[in-house]
Amino acid sequence: MQNTRLSTIVSVSVGQISQWSRNPWRRTSLILISLLVGFFLASVISTISGAKSEQDITTAAITLFIVEMINRYVYTVKRVTPSDNAAPRLLTKEILNSLKLGLVYGLFLEAFKLGS
Repeated sequence: MQNTRLSTIVSVSVGQISQWSRNPWRRTSLILISLLVGFFLASVISTISGAKSEQDITTAAITLFIVEMINRYVYTVKRVTPSDNAAPRLLTKEILNSLKLGLVYGLFLEAFKLGS
């Protein structure tokens, strides 16, 4: 592909973010923020779908589909050789998994609050 100014800016930015996220405290803070965002999204989803009470089944199906796609992406194991055993997990996979965990936990908490 041709090396345009946009592709250069994107590749440099991705490299800088990757270098920035190598610090364990920054990595942990990003994962914690994604957990809290997932918890917030659960509250938003339950509030919006509960206000109208028309799209409850559709919202539940879409949410379940998204959670299962995140599971498939995060937990799909590529075949590795014995020398690649200690490869660290990608930050995007950890952030998505944390977002999913916050979403599911938030939905369970909303269900307990509603008493259903």
